[in-house]
Amino acid sequence: MEKLPSLHLSRRQLIGAAMVLPFTASLVRAADSSLAFDELYGKFGVLGLEFSDKVKRLAGNDVAMKGFMAPPLKAEAQFFVLTEVPMSLCPFCSSDADWPDNIVVVYLGEKQTFVQPRQTIEVRGTLEYGSWTDPDTGFVSLLRLRQAEYSAA
Repeated sequence: MEKLPSLHLSRRQLIGAAMVLPFTASLVRAADSSLAFDELYGKFGVLGLEFSDKVKRLAGNDVAMKGFMAPPLKAEAQFFVLTEVPMSLCPFCSSDADWPDNIVVVYLGEKQTFVQPRQTIEVRGTLEYGSWTDPDTGFVSLLRLRQAEYSAA
């Protein structure tokens, strides 16, 4: 029978490994919780766009996305549209049938000052997917980040 090599760790190495392990796990979670526009949809089926497995897996979790803020409909709005490319007009949709595949609605946890449309931002919030109509505005969305906040990227 072949003898396996023994692994000897000093107390210092063991304590060091125990201290690093939680940070390693959080880095893996942080990488997994970022979502890019090209990861939103898996394929185009007979019923239209289908959400990706990653979106389904991350639903209900805190995620980060980078993009551009489309000009808000009104200055005091508590939501805006995150777009993949800078836009001079808000891509407001009347139904989810014409929902562009490169926007996400962002509902802020608290009001923030809006930024210029050409400023890259990073948004972090709780991911939701599926058709939903905002009862206050009538805005229809397929993807949302709730309780979100953003900063310049």
